[in-house]
Formats: sequence, C-alpha cells, structure tokens
Amino acid sequence: MSTKKFFEETKEQSVVKATIVYKYFWAWARVIIPTVKKYGNKVAYIDLFAGPGRYKDGSKSTPVLILEKAIDNPDMRQMLVTIFNDVNKNNSGSLAKAIEEIPRIDSLKYAPQVDNIEIGDEISKVFEKTSLVPTLFFVDPWGYKGLSLRLINSVLKDWGSDCIFFFNYNRINAGLSNPLVKEHMDVLFGEERANALRKRLNNLSPYEREMTIVEELVHALKDLGGKYVLPFSFKNDRGNRTSHHLIFVSKNSTGYEIMKEIMAKESSSANQNVPSFQYNPVDKRYKALFELCRPLDELEEMLVNDFSGQSLIMIQIYQKHNVDKPYIKKNYKDALRNLESKGKIIADPAAEKRKIIRGEITFGDKVLVSFPKKG
Repeated sequence: MSTKKFFEETKEQSVVKATIVYKYFWAWARVIIPTVKKYGNKVAYIDLFAGPGRYKDGSKSTPVLILEKAIDNPDMRQMLVTIFNDVNKNNSGSLAKAIEEIPRIDSLKYAPQVDNIEIGDEISKVFEKTSLVPTLFFVDPWGYKGLSLRLINSVLKDWGSDCIFFFNYNRINAGLSNPLVKEHMDVLFGEERANALRKRLNNLSPYEREMTIVEELVHALKDLGGKYVLPFSFKNDRGNRTSHHLIFVSKNSTGYEIMKEIMAKESSSANQNVPSFQYNPVDKRYKALFELCRPLDELEEMLVNDFSGQSLIMIQIYQKHNVDKPYIKKNYKDALRNLESKGKIIADPAAEKRKIIRGEITFGDKVLVSFPKKG
C-alpha cells in the first residue's frame, strides 16, 4: 500500500496507533514539565514521516492533535518545539496548510517547523552532534527506508528522550530474505545480527518467525542502551497475521510503566484482565476463544517461584518483575490478592484489615508480601 492510499482513510488500526502516541506524549509531558521548567524550558516532538495532517475523511492526524492541545496548555504554549517532515511534497504541503488552519496556532512560542527531506544518515549525524532537549521522537515510515538503529539512538541518547516507531512487519519480514534490500535490513538490526537472523529464520513457522524477528529487534535496541522496549502488534483484518508493530523505546522505567498502561487500555482483548498488547479486529467477534488462556494463573505461579523466601512490598514486586512481561500493575495486585486468599503468601496488613472498594479487598502499593521458601 502506498503512503497516499494509507492516508486516504483513518482505519481502526490507524486510530489506535494515533491514540497511543497522543496519550503517551501528554503523559510524558506531565512528568517531565516540572524538571524542564528549571532547565531550559523546552521540550520537543519530532515526527520525520508526518504525512499530510489530515486523512481523506477529514480526521486529524497526530501532529495536528498534539498542536491543538499544546495551544490549550499554558506550559506547552511556551516550551513545545515541533519538527515535522515528509519526503512527499504533497504531504508536507498539506500538513503545513493544516497547521496554518489550526485556531490560535500563532500563540505557540515556537512556530512548528515543516520540512521536506529524505531521511537517512545525514539527519542521524545532525542529531548525534546535537544535545537535544527532552524529545518524544516518532518515526513512522510506511516501509523501512530511513528507519535505522543509528537514527533511533541519535535521539534516545539524551536525557528525557523517548522513541516510538512504526515497524512494518510485513515488509521487513520479506526484506530479510531479499538481497536487494540487504543494506536497509542491516542498518535496522545491525549487520552482524541481521546476518545471524537470516540463518535462524529458515524453516520456522510464521509465528516463530515473527517472535524471532521482534525478539532480535528488542535485543538490538537494548544493546544501544534502550533499556525498556515495548512492542504493540496490529493484526490484519482476518486476524491471522501481524501487519505491523508499534515499538516504544526508553531508558526510563517511569516512561515504560506509563506506556504499558496506555497500550494495555488500547489492546483489543484481555484474558483474566491481562492485556494482549495487540489490536486484532477478530477479538471483538470471538471473545469466548480467549478464555482458554489463563495468563493470570501463570503470573501467580511465577511470583511464587521467582520470589521464594523473600519479603517485599507490592510496588517493589511489580517494578522488579514486570519488565518484558505482558502484565500491568493491576494484574500484580490481582495475582497477589489471589495468592493471599489461597494461603500461598502472607500479606501485612492482612486482607481483613485492608479497605474494601467496590466490593473488592484492596492491595496497596506498600502492602508487605512474604513468600514462603520453596522446597
């Protein structure tokens, strides 16, 4: 699908993607603004594949939504720097026009910048040599051209900066076995890792192939210092294949926890209240199928094994255990509450001494949990 056709309408997947980015930007901004006020008074939003600003049906894309809300926020009016780019002149022109038409756009201290350049190593070199203000960096190429580990790291290197990027699984899956695009795959995974990955993919099932490719991408990002990586997948209309992923990368645990909660709410299904971290159009039609999976039961078993003989408060358990797992804070509280009711842990204060809200015994962040030593 061409980028032109992509922006002709706003499909459900596109709405979910835009919602995740938009929600994270403002959650990130709320956390970072108090510090930024003391140092420099600037934050940035950079989108290097920004599109035309509006879909064909008139719906607003992420750049317009972010600018509109910034205008209504006294702090962001004074500190937000925005850089948008699209290599397609029609798209960049349309975006510039859409921005000009935003009411009170002139009230922003820093006028939005709209560029029309091809993304490659040159922009990475510029970012590498620049000490960036805290930046949310969104990279959304329709294919893979311009997307590289170097580009992501050139922004992620600076304090307060996070990256969200579009990972076109269909195109990249095919590209890994296509010698004509070897260079693009090598800059995305790293040449050594890409070569090893090509060998590993032989004879794998589609599911195993996807898991292997995403896992190697996560490792590549972590090797660069992106300690926290969170993928969110999108299935095709039939729900049987992944079309793309939205990947979040951060060096900060707070950002990771915020994004995890946002992606959890945008997931199309949740088994035992454990989010799928995917958008699948089929989920809404076949909800009963997902009850066969019991992920919360698995979490309970993991906790008993992983914390055997230890005593920690609830928030410590969550922070130590949740990274790279599909569980949010509520899941940990549910699991610990279940384990307590089964007599498999000791909680202090005990259940009978804790509050009941909406018919459920609470499990606060500071409840002390003692796990019996196994075996």
